[in-house]
Amino acid sequence: MTASLTIFRALADSTRLRIVALLRSMELSVGELAQVLGQSQPRVSRHVKILCDAGLAERRKEGSWVFVALGADAIVKPVLAALDAWDEGDRWAAADEARLAAVRADRAAAAAEWFEANAGQWDAIRSLHVAEAQVEAAMAAALGGAGLASAGLGRLIDIGTGTGRMLELFAPDAQTALGIDRSSEMLRLARAKLSERGLLNTELRQADLYALPLADGGADTAILHHVLHFAQQPGAAIGEAARVLSPGGRLLIVDFAPHHREELRTRDAHTRLGFSDEQILGWFDASGIAPSEVDTLEGAELSVKLWLGRKTGPIAERVKAA
Repeated sequence: MTASLTIFRALADSTRLRIVALLRSMELSVGELAQVLGQSQPRVSRHVKILCDAGLAERRKEGSWVFVALGADAIVKPVLAALDAWDEGDRWAAADEARLAAVRADRAAAAAEWFEANAGQWDAIRSLHVAEAQVEAAMAAALGGAGLASAGLGRLIDIGTGTGRMLELFAPDAQTALGIDRSSEMLRLARAKLSERGLLNTELRQADLYALPLADGGADTAILHHVLHFAQQPGAAIGEAARVLSPGGRLLIVDFAPHHREELRTRDAHTRLGFSDEQILGWFDASGIAPSEVDTLEGAELSVKLWLGRKTGPIAERVKAA
């Protein structure tokens, strides 16, 4: 059977067309797809398998969850272009989009509730997972390399600043330092901490990591420190960080390597159970970031990864899916 025949057979079903449309917005678990489609998980899994067999989708197992994303661009882009050209309106589209918005809202509400409840003990919670002193030393070493660091960090943005620990560490080496976070309680604690330290070049703003309050090229260094595992759309978050970087600007991501600690999802509101090099570097490539360093800090149960990259030029296309 030719590849084109397999693809067209895979698309010859309204549910599978709906799945493709949903995956254009974001990566979703099988359970979330079932919720949006109003179908059972086994039935949705069968549809997903057909799409994956045709190369139109990819599955990734993470703990007890299975996430589904669009397949390789070489296969998917021509199909999406054809579907857009033939679009005559879909009676399911509006309802699916509304239910997808509800899924997004559920994810965001769970994370926001957890952050507000745990803001006061945030630093202590993080220290239980990893040796923060070791991670911070590795970050300082990575950002102390050749390039921008020779003249300091320039205009620094800490995305998902929490209680402001990264600003404490790196604002003294920056021209200006901006910390953003969605949680007002986190920002209240960060404000008190930074004021106590007398860091006058810092600023805090309540904002979303998918819509940073900076113009294109408005930062020279961006940090995402233990933030992406809470993100619904990590690829979009990386794309937005890349947008605000100046040409040659650097992005440092610190997060967990892939793991199977399912309780971190249920207890601590982690959306993702770590990230592989392939995932992060794929998002780097899509966002115009050239990787310059990858480091692994081995832990007894949880290992931490550092990915450092440099912006190579204009972003051709914003990342749409995680």
